[in-house]
Amino acid sequence: MNIQLVPLHYVYLAFIVLIIAVMIRRRDTTIICVAGIMTIGLLATETLSGSVAGVFNSFIYATKELLGTIFIISIIVAMSRVLIRTGINEVMVAPLTRFIRTPQAAYWGIGLFMMVVSLFFWPSPAVALVGAVLLPVAVRVGLPPMGAAIAMNLFGHGIALSGDYIIQGAPKLTADAAGLPVTSVMTASVPLVLVMGAVSTLTAFWMLRNEMKSTRGLKQGFGYMKQPESHTDQPSPSQVQTMPLRLRKAFALIITLLFALDVVLMFVLNLQGGDATALIGGTAVSILIVVSLVAHRYNGSEETTQYLIEGFQFGFKVFGPVIPIAAFFYLGDAAITQLFANPLPEGSHGIVNDLGVALAGLVPLNGTVGAIMMTVTGAVTGMDGSGFSGISLVGSIAAMFAGSAESAPTLTALGQVAAIWVGGGTLIPWALIPAAAICGVNPFELARRNLKPVMLGLAVTTIVAIFLI
Repeated sequence: MNIQLVPLHYVYLAFIVLIIAVMIRRRDTTIICVAGIMTIGLLATETLSGSVAGVFNSFIYATKELLGTIFIISIIVAMSRVLIRTGINEVMVAPLTRFIRTPQAAYWGIGLFMMVVSLFFWPSPAVALVGAVLLPVAVRVGLPPMGAAIAMNLFGHGIALSGDYIIQGAPKLTADAAGLPVTSVMTASVPLVLVMGAVSTLTAFWMLRNEMKSTRGLKQGFGYMKQPESHTDQPSPSQVQTMPLRLRKAFALIITLLFALDVVLMFVLNLQGGDATALIGGTAVSILIVVSLVAHRYNGSEETTQYLIEGFQFGFKVFGPVIPIAAFFYLGDAAITQLFANPLPEGSHGIVNDLGVALAGLVPLNGTVGAIMMTVTGAVTGMDGSGFSGISLVGSIAAMFAGSAESAPTLTALGQVAAIWVGGGTLIPWALIPAAAICGVNPFELARRNLKPVMLGLAVTTIVAIFLI
């Protein structure tokens, strides 16, 4: 598979390296991303006006791609505000405190619950469910919001999504591209997903536990956001709307049953991804309206609007810094051909995927090098923040590296695991925004916290794959 690289590829790669370097230094990357978009636009259109217009158009493209996530986060936050201020939230989380009594139990409880729900419905709707139900309990028993966000990421966007054993979207894409049966890739991925999950979650837990032992870690080490504030913050006394205990208990039961019904409907109607998220979002809006009308009575209509305003203010404050960065990285995939007249050579799969293919073509074909390169290639194709956009290409490359029919499923599964762990929502900041926003933490700090556990997990998983080939 020969891919011709043009100056556009090298410029994009150079800006990626620069952005990563600036992120490591924990500095803002917005200006660099805008400069990257303008440079790519200039190369693609060969006009200054096209380059400048490309910045705005890329922002619009990124916003459209992220809009569903922005809305579900905003609506869940709006609903959470009214539940907290009416005291319903206190009643809802009370039974869970019997089972989650320590930060350690909260970390593993949130993670396992997130993993199970994500296996059936994918992580996006799972984040909303877990955040609405378990996050207040976790914070109450001492688990920092950052710890909850890490657990959601690693178990949901990592373990559940990289295996995808129930919906089977990921293994089907990689298996078809590699010319293999889906079952063979799924079977080969089991030990890799288990090793990757165990190493990353245990490493993250060990790091969290060590930081929680120190006062400095509790105060400064978990990336709390200054603006916007976490929506789990307790309201001031003047904000609390008095509601009889019996009514609060009734609402707590009804709300729990409604979300449980959502889960049943997702399963019965086979709702996944955006459809499942929409069901949860609509349920949250309905709950918000009814509770506001009952709690505020004659002012219920106005207060409902105010809660929605607060929710959307929160959502757009969270996503505001991310849109320019997402806009740049989306250019590595389909956005480049939609925003500019196709500037890539014939046969191109997008800038990021072309770089992955070129990287794979630079090394000799043997099992050890093949496994290492599949991990690197999968990680590179995941840098657009999707996780799924490049796994078909990963499957094709795995077929090239496979020296035998026996090694092909393992290499294919390894590339799938690397691509989804990097791009599906554990390392790329805009891909892990749902968990960061629900928990009220900085998405860039969350990505930095996930870096060591995920990188260590990929290294160990690659070694295991070498022995399995």
